[in-house]
Amino acid sequence: MVNKKYEIEYLPTFISQFNNILYYITYELKNKIVADNFYNEVVKQIEIRSEAPELYEVFKTIKNGEVKYYKINVKNYTIFYVVKNNIMEIRRIYYSQRNFDNLI
Repeated sequence: MVNKKYEIEYLPTFISQFNNILYYITYELKNKIVADNFYNEVVKQIEIRSEAPELYEVFKTIKNGEVKYYKINVKNYTIFYVVKNNIMEIRRIYYSQRNFDNLI
């Protein structure tokens, strides 16, 4: 059986949040190497997940909407995505210690 790779779409909210995290690590913490490594690891994990994004457990929220959210943990951050047809929409990235129920 051949696995289909899903198209990855980065939504503006994710891009903004991710850029803010990278800016913070690069300029506030003054550690460009860590920022570069984190960027590469996030992209790598999203690429890996795009091979079979629906094989993972659905993230359950108190809102229980019709949209099924999935998550990817990278270092101290959690990335949230949904799958629509053959598109993996990367929607949000948050510090992992946050209360996600109020955010998703």
